Amino acid sequence: MLITVNSKSVEVNASGLAEALQELGYTSPAIATALNGQFVSRDARAGITLTQGDALEVLAPMQGG
Repeated sequence: MLITVNSKSVEVNASGLAEALQELGYTSPAIATALNGQFVSRDARAGITLTQGDALEVLAPMQGG
């Protein structure tokens, strides 16, 4: 299915948010996610089903000063 991840169109096979994050390589527990503009907590990700055209934002902490 085609979704938007951080403003880029991406094809994923997963139907759930947690599985899609794994598929896309976001394996760190230290990420924040928003789906269609709504924050999704780490605990809630497993229960979220994706649909064609969803917009996913993934934020990861950056190192540096």
